[in-house]
Amino acid sequence: MTEPIDVLEALLFASDAPVEPALIQEVLDLPSAEAARALVESLRERFDEQARVLQVIEVGGGFRLVTRPEIAPWLVKLARSRTRSRLSRPALETLAIIAYRQPVSRPEVDAARGVNSEGVLDNLLERRLIRIGGRKESAGRPFLYETTREFLVAFGLRDLGDLPKVEGELAIADLVPADAAAEEPSRDTEESPAAVDSPQQDPGSGGTGIAPAG
Repeated sequence: MTEPIDVLEALLFASDAPVEPALIQEVLDLPSAEAARALVESLRERFDEQARVLQVIEVGGGFRLVTRPEIAPWLVKLARSRTRSRLSRPALETLAIIAYRQPVSRPEVDAARGVNSEGVLDNLLERRLIRIGGRKESAGRPFLYETTREFLVAFGLRDLGDLPKVEGELAIADLVPADAAAEEPSRDTEESPAAVDSPQQDPGSGGTGIAPAG
């Protein structure tokens, strides 16, 4: 007879996203989310006792089955043999600004970077690493951007509290007056020239993780 712990291992193996305790509870018909967490801990202990190359980690509000760090050198060799989608330096820079200052508008991102960031924001929206969380109550009511669960998963974070600590605060320069906004700003080569938010649709929280540039 299949044991609940075996089913849990199969669930984590088959899922391409973190499996939340409530979902484990529902699928396995457990009495509570605490019981689900206890079962996850039992699976962790099984892996440790058997010296398996897999481990269970908590990330993005759920649990994932991943390889242990000591296996990384061989996985790096495998990764190098494949074409991987990486984030450019401008994308990582923009993502960092949003992660530490969210919710943040595009004019604020532009001011922090000194260039037009619309193209980079579109790219991050498409990858579902950020989403539109609302509009700022200011002139033009620009979109406010925030990170998604996929951002946490892609960078191996349990929550935003796991972000690396930085000294001081991320300074954002004063925004230029509206009459000066019409002047041509400098741009990254991958970014588009538009100077106002376009009506992008919030892509929600679905999607796949993206490997950051090394």
